[in-house]
Amino acid sequence: MRKIYIYQKEDWPKFRWDKEKIAQMLINVRYLQGELIGKMSVFGFDLKNHTHFSNITNNVITSSEIEGEYLNTDQVRSSVAKRLGMDVSGLVNSEKKVEGIVELTFDATRNAHKPLTKKRLFSWHKLLFQDEKLNSNLCIGLWRGEKGGEMQVVSGAMGKERVHFQAPDYSLIDSEMSKFLEWINNEKDLDNILKAAIAHLWFVTIHPFDDGNGRIARAIADMLLARADNISQRFYSMSSQILIERKGYYNILESTQKGDLDITNWIEWFLNCLKRTFTQTDTNINKLIYKSKFWENNKNIVFNERQTKIINLLFSNFEGKLTTSKWAKINKCSQDTALRDINDLIEKKVLKKEEQGGRSTSYDLNLVLY
Repeated sequence: MRKIYIYQKEDWPKFRWDKEKIAQMLINVRYLQGELIGKMSVFGFDLKNHTHFSNITNNVITSSEIEGEYLNTDQVRSSVAKRLGMDVSGLVNSEKKVEGIVELTFDATRNAHKPLTKKRLFSWHKLLFQDEKLNSNLCIGLWRGEKGGEMQVVSGAMGKERVHFQAPDYSLIDSEMSKFLEWINNEKDLDNILKAAIAHLWFVTIHPFDDGNGRIARAIADMLLARADNISQRFYSMSSQILIERKGYYNILESTQKGDLDITNWIEWFLNCLKRTFTQTDTNINKLIYKSKFWENNKNIVFNERQTKIINLLFSNFEGKLTTSKWAKINKCSQDTALRDINDLIEKKVLKKEEQGGRSTSYDLNLVLY
């Protein structure tokens, strides 16, 4: 039989990588990690808690979205807030599925230094699928079994499927996972960020479950990243960045799983993705700082409800440019009202007009003042 996949190679799982190149990359990533944690260490309880809350929420939502599953944002926010004991407006009841995924995420990161065991992985799998019906074809809380047949990752319409990856036979899973867990729990010489990269690839290559392998692989990586951070709170979400780079993520996994045991390219991709995660997180934190300073500096200025709504949106993930038409659409008001609101904020030096002007005139926060 032709040996296509990495786990079929003679020395599996003795991974190799360019140690000099990866060591330099690790230094750079560790520097950014240290900068981020150092910046957060001087902030107050409220900002730290808000950042932790936002990143746990984003991580739960985006790790599922990577697999094409869309969770209810309000339910995730509510479930996370309850676990953190936070008073967040608009709390709703959450489905069992959402509660389970949130619990999995908290266990992986809050209990990052606990050993990763077969029992713990089975409990995570049950949390992912606890709302599945009893007649489900999935083996829930167990390794995939004989009834599942060949485990393949495929895409394309029926009859035109493309096989991206075929996992090891189910009969090999127990011994393969024993080696994996032995390494996770007893390998002490590798940097935990490097371990996160290797563990992600190794686990998803074994593909031990019928479903949920990608989400659990990312949870394992998050667990090891939390060990690397050595703090109880999560100030960044790598899954959020992976979602943005989803196509590249799947491409590098496929090429690595069809390659040899030199996994330098995968580790490079993982570290670069983590580097971009830190950079984006730094930008988001700066926005939070600006937002806090803004409302403190302008506490005596009166804003109408429409203005307050837009200002808060601009401090979060506002999509595209702010224009009068977009203002009118968001606030369900006329363009004349939108323009009056905007001009008022320009006079108050809250907004500034972007340079291009003309029919495409747009506006942004005047952050220079803060």
